[in-house]
Amino acid sequence: MKQLLLLSLILASLSAQTTVEVTKVVTQTVDKVRKLPGEITPYQSVDLTARVAGYIEELRVDVGSAVKKGDIIARLSAPEMDAQLAEARSRIGASEAQRAEADAKVLGVQATYDRLKAASATTGAIAGNELVLAEKQVEAARSVVRSFERSIEAGKSSVRVLEDMKSYLEIRAPFDGVVTQRYLHPGALGGPQAGPLVKLQQLSRLRLIAAVPEADLSGLVYGARIPFTVPAFPGETFGAVITRVPRVLDPTTRTMPIELDLANPGGRLAPGMYPELQWPVRKGKAALLVPPTAIVTTTERSFVIRITGGKATYVNVKRGAASGELVEVQGALAVDDVIVKRGTDELREGTPVRAK
Repeated sequence: MKQLLLLSLILASLSAQTTVEVTKVVTQTVDKVRKLPGEITPYQSVDLTARVAGYIEELRVDVGSAVKKGDIIARLSAPEMDAQLAEARSRIGASEAQRAEADAKVLGVQATYDRLKAASATTGAIAGNELVLAEKQVEAARSVVRSFERSIEAGKSSVRVLEDMKSYLEIRAPFDGVVTQRYLHPGALGGPQAGPLVKLQQLSRLRLIAAVPEADLSGLVYGARIPFTVPAFPGETFGAVITRVPRVLDPTTRTMPIELDLANPGGRLAPGMYPELQWPVRKGKAALLVPPTAIVTTTERSFVIRITGGKATYVNVKRGAASGELVEVQGALAVDDVIVKRGTDELREGTPVRAK
C-alpha cells in the first residue's frame, strides 16, 4: 500500500513539472565592434576664382567634367591689360632711345676730356679748371645713362608683372578632379570680387570622417583598415585606412574626428554619403555568452531563466555585443549555469521545471 502511495506522489510531482530545453552559460573573449556613423568628403576641394578681373571668354568645363592637373578650365579677356602692356613696352623703347643718345653724349664728353688731359701734360697749355670741368661733364653724362638704364629695368619689371597678370586670365586645374559645380557662364565678369567660376573636387581618393567617442578610442591603431557600409550598396562592405588623428576631443560631444583615406578609382562612392563603420574596440576580459533566444525582454527588464534547485529563477541581465551565434550578457550569472534555451515570461518564476 505504501509503495503505491509513493509511486502516485512521484507521478504527481512529475506531472506538475514543466519540461524545458536548457543550455549552459559559456565564457570567451569577445572582439567588440561598435557601429559608428561617418561622412565621406572629397580628398581635395577648391573653388576656382580668377586672380584678375576680366570677362569670361571661354568656359571649357561643365558640371561632371573630369580634368587633369594643368588643364585649362576657363579663359578671360581684359583689353585694358593689353593696352597697359603695350604702353609699358613703349616706355621701354623710349627709354632705350634716350639711353642711346646719352651714350653718344658720354662718348663726346669723354673724347673732350681725353684731349684736355693729354694737353695738360704740357705746362700752361690749358687752364687747370678746364680739365676738372671736363671730368665733371663725363660723370654727369654717365649718370644720365645710368638713370635711363634704371628706367629700362623698371619698365621691364612692369612688363613682367603685366605678363604674369595676363597669364592669370587662364584658369588651370590645380589637381586631377571633377567639376561638381558651376557658378558663372561665358560673358560674365570674373575676378576676385565676382566670386568663383567652378568648384573642383578630387574624387578618385576620398576622406572618411568619423566622430569616435572617447570611450572607443582605445581601439585606435594608425594604418588600421576599418570596414564600412553605405546605403547605396546594401550587402557590400568597403574599407578605409586610419590616416589622420587630431589628438584632441570636441569638448561638446566628447568625440574625436578621425580621418580615414579610401581609394575610389571607379567613382562608386561619392562625397555626402553617410557610411556606417565597424569600429573595433579593444578586447576586454572574458565575457559571459548565452543564445539570444534565452534573453527575455519586457517593458520593465531583460532577464534569463536559470534552473536552480529544479525551479525557474529570473536573473536580470544586460545585453552586450554579439559574438557569432551567441550574445554577451552582464548579470548575476556564472559559467556553466543552466538556463532555459528559449526563455519566455510565460514560464513563471518558481515554477518547477525538468530539463530536456
